Order: sequence, then C-alpha cells, then structure tokens
Amino acid sequence: MSKRYASIAFTDHVREVQDTYGSGSFYAKHVARGAGLDSGDALSDDAQEFLAARDSFYLATVSETGWPYVQHRGGAPGFVRVIDEHTIGWADFAGNLQYVTTGNLATDTRVALIAIDYPHRSRLKIFGRASVVRAEDDPALAQRLTVPGHDGTVERMVLVTIEAFDWNCPQHITPRYTLDELGPRIAPMQERLRLLETDNDRLRRELESLKAASNS
Repeated sequence: MSKRYASIAFTDHVREVQDTYGSGSFYAKHVARGAGLDSGDALSDDAQEFLAARDSFYLATVSETGWPYVQHRGGAPGFVRVIDEHTIGWADFAGNLQYVTTGNLATDTRVALIAIDYPHRSRLKIFGRASVVRAEDDPALAQRLTVPGHDGTVERMVLVTIEAFDWNCPQHITPRYTLDELGPRIAPMQERLRLLETDNDRLRRELESLKAASNS
C-alpha cells in the first residue's frame, strides 16, 4: 500500500477491531508511514499502467445525508486517462439522468475507486478527491479524455486527485474474460474447427461422388 493509505483507511475504530482480531500491530507500521503527510501519494508506474488498461471500475461517493453510493463506470480499454502521477480522469457521458455521483461530489469531494483486472486477478483500491468539469467549460480537456471512435456526447469530465492506493488480495477474484480477451485464446480452436469442417465437406463430396459412380 502507498504511504498514506493506512492513515486514511485505518481510523481509530478500525484499529480497535484490528487489535481485537490480532492484526493491529502488523498494520500499525503502515499507519505510522503516513503520519503527518499532507500531500497525496504519487501513483506508481505499475498502478498507472494498470489503470490505463482498464475497461471499467467502481466509484463510491457519499451524499450529504451520509449514504454511500457505488456506481459502475465502463468504456473502451483506456477510457481512464492518467493525467499525471497524481491525477486520473475520464469523460462522463449522458446516462439515466439521475446524476447521483455528480450531485454527491457537490458536497463531498472524497471518493473511493476499485479497479479490477479479472483475467489476472489483480485489484487496485484508490482514495482520492474528485472534481467535475463541464465539457463546455474546457473543450480541450473533453477532447483529451474522450476515447477515439466513441459516439456518445460528453457532458462533463471527472478528475480525481490521488490521495492513496493499495493493491488488494487476489484470493476471491473470479477470473472473467471479455470477448476481446477471449479472441486470441479461442482463435486456434476456431481455426481447427474451420479446417475440420472443410475436411468434412470434402469427404462428403467424395463419398457422394463414389456413390454416384457405383450406381451408374
């Protein structure tokens, strides 16, 4: 985990529970690493590469009434753009017109993200602070964050300043594959099937020719 992650995630009550279950002393050193740090942690190179390759993630915000809200965000691989080592962003398109996440960010900019690579069973958790920029206020940023070929209308952009991050245990991540990820894996089988079907058609024609010759 990055330096500030434990100091954000492990509140006093969390640490009391950790002590109860015997992990308090282990995590105390991580809390100490982030003590007194005011600036957010910089994304490591592997975290940047991981995020830039994702086609989805889960985003959590909190309303002014204290209720958490988790939203799935998806797009073409690379729709999450790494602006720099402290900032990521993505284009936000017109959806179901509920605007819960956008509204929540008006009163509390704190967010949590979970991004998962299902085939490789990798998971990255992020704490950050998000800001919303309307597309008409920064057309250049909208163009930068829009994946080429996307035909949707960008309404706004979301920028997240990274506070801390942690790689999570892969133990309970069930491997899943997109069609694009499955393609190279099943291509040899598909080619083998094509060849077998071709051979089968040839043999059928030869058999029909032999039958016709024997009946003439």
